[in-house]
Amino acid sequence: MAHATHVIPTTAPDGEVVVERAAPARERFSWALYDFANTIFSMNVATLYFAVWLVSDLHVRNTAMAIGNGVSSLLVALSIPVFGAISDATRRRKPWVVWFTALACLATIAIGVIGQTMVPVTGDETIGAAALPAGWQLPMPALVAVIAAFIVANYAYQGALPFYNAMLPELAPLREQGRLSGIGTALGYVGSIAGVALVSAFFNGSVAGALALPPATLSTLRTIVPFTAHGGRVSTFVPTALLFFVFTIPLILWCRDHLAGTVQRTRVRWREAFVDVVRTVRDAKQHPGALRFILASFLYQDAMGTIISYMALYAVVAMGFAKGSEVKLFLILTVPAVIGSYLCGIITDRIGPKKTLMGVIAAWVVLLAAMILAPSQQAFWVVGFLIGLIYGGVSTAERPLLLSLVPDVEAGRYFGLMVLSARAAAVLGPFVWAFAVDGLTPSFGTGIAYRAAVGTVAIAMLVALVILRKVPDTFAQRTRRA
Repeated sequence: MAHATHVIPTTAPDGEVVVERAAPARERFSWALYDFANTIFSMNVATLYFAVWLVSDLHVRNTAMAIGNGVSSLLVALSIPVFGAISDATRRRKPWVVWFTALACLATIAIGVIGQTMVPVTGDETIGAAALPAGWQLPMPALVAVIAAFIVANYAYQGALPFYNAMLPELAPLREQGRLSGIGTALGYVGSIAGVALVSAFFNGSVAGALALPPATLSTLRTIVPFTAHGGRVSTFVPTALLFFVFTIPLILWCRDHLAGTVQRTRVRWREAFVDVVRTVRDAKQHPGALRFILASFLYQDAMGTIISYMALYAVVAMGFAKGSEVKLFLILTVPAVIGSYLCGIITDRIGPKKTLMGVIAAWVVLLAAMILAPSQQAFWVVGFLIGLIYGGVSTAERPLLLSLVPDVEAGRYFGLMVLSARAAAVLGPFVWAFAVDGLTPSFGTGIAYRAAVGTVAIAMLVALVILRKVPDTFAQRTRRA
């Protein structure tokens, strides 16, 4: 039943979604809360714990992490645009979000299980850590199992996002989408803070790395949540998966596909769906700026994904932060992201998503250069704070920008194509980072090697900014029409 103040979205003759009033507040909040849920995974697995556990605790080379990121990105690139075409044909987005999320949670649990059954329990803050002899290497079966579980988890996490984004046009009028997108992004960073604060108890027995839990409380937590008794980074994966799923429940209960019942049910042909990916690229020429925007997204999303995946390692190895202190570092630097995301949403509604996105990417270029030149940990704190302030601006502005360039009825296809472009680039990005670090370290040391890797990310951001300059700014015209 429709809410008393909510008019169910309709489709115009050209297929455009027409939303006269925003969806009920509970539904909009449930949608935005999914950003809270998925960034718990993004922060704890993709950014904070997995890479450091793999490379620092288990002495695996950066290249193995690059393979995991690259393969998962390739799978996204090959499959998600096809699934997006199917989603557009049925006008169903929610089931894709739910099932991909469930798969991501199960695979994340598998990482924790494998890490304590097939892999020596070792690393910082681990109870009864195994001493690894010099030159020890992780056995290949265990390495393959860990990387495979990460590939599935990362693939499913990324796979849910385009369908989640494509739900936005049915929830708010165009003039309000930037603000709703910004609220979601801001909640995402609140999720990062909450996820790190809660899961850190399983890592080192304290909340946010500062408030030590009483031994009895900690023992109870580690008894209730399986595969957390050893502590250390390997014990963070199961609770991360559980939190991810728990905060997805509101979307499962209260969000819906408003237009799913308004289209004639037809059998979706897989071959036609594959053809539709090529057709989407061809049809993009009819929407000025769409392909150019997706190309820019190819670069800046890859750059952001690469730097975030390796930021914890950069803090520990290049900047000399003590192992374990990266938890507190990332927790504190996430706070400005909450404020920045919401402010970017307001700015997007006022000046348009293109200008907002260009300003954010220009700031990224400057701050990445500053990161390379940062002479001390204190300077790194300042740069990190400013990066946190602008980080959410990309996802806040890019969703309304793409929706201003293409018809709403084709949103799933184009969000899928955007993911295709970004993930195709992400196959390359982690390998460029790994080759820079692993290749330069023997001759120049870790400090220069890691800074050179950051330089490759800055160059990608700069090229994205140049490409984005010629994307048409149609937001103001469409807002007046709405």
